Amino acid sequence: MSAPAQPPARSGASSAIGWILTIGLNIVAPILTYNILTEDHGWSEFTALLAGSVWPVLESVIMIAWRRKIDELAVVTLVFLVITALVTLIGAHTARALLVKDSGVTGLFGLLCLATLLAPRPLMFYFGRKFATDGTPASSAWWNGMWQYEGFRSTMRTMTLVWGVAYVVEALVRIALAYTLPTKTMVTLSPVMIYTVLGALGVWTAWFGKRRAAEGARLQAEAQAQAQARAEAEAAATA
Repeated sequence: MSAPAQPPARSGASSAIGWILTIGLNIVAPILTYNILTEDHGWSEFTALLAGSVWPVLESVIMIAWRRKIDELAVVTLVFLVITALVTLIGAHTARALLVKDSGVTGLFGLLCLATLLAPRPLMFYFGRKFATDGTPASSAWWNGMWQYEGFRSTMRTMTLVWGVAYVVEALVRIALAYTLPTKTMVTLSPVMIYTVLGALGVWTAWFGKRRAAEGARLQAEAQAQAQARAEAEAAATA
């Protein structure tokens, strides 16, 4: 199976809308919900945190409805939502327990990344297909076809390893902070930490991916040059 040299074009507006929804419903809305319910309506910290957790669920539902399909990442998201709901229902009903639960979920994501290194294709392969393509059959086929290249496979596995380690460490740090900082502080700090780590990983992933792509292009050019030189030498020898 051969892959096209370049991916099909992707809409920048679609990506921008997706990021606006993600930031608005995963950071801004939960913080506002917590502050309004605790300060203006006298809700407990636990119930306010629980109410704010509805926004990330809404974001997942919107994204699935928008793309009109459930891909591998959507399945992973739904699994984690189920885990979160179960832990919330059967766990200790305190604000601190809820914050620790959130940290545990991102820690589980990190462990999932590391576990998929043993699978035929690591988790970052599916993340890459979601964010590097527009979900059309042509762009998905292009991404799937890239798996035939050893450099691409190595890049996906390295990215998965880095993301896994980063999120396990991030979860451990947030759990420690949940036991040392006030709940109100952690309500703001926790999602900021999540998306700061996500942003840093995103920047690193883009840089690393471009660097590996440049290395691959350089090696391919060198191989082609060597093949052409050999062909010319053979032609001169037989002339």
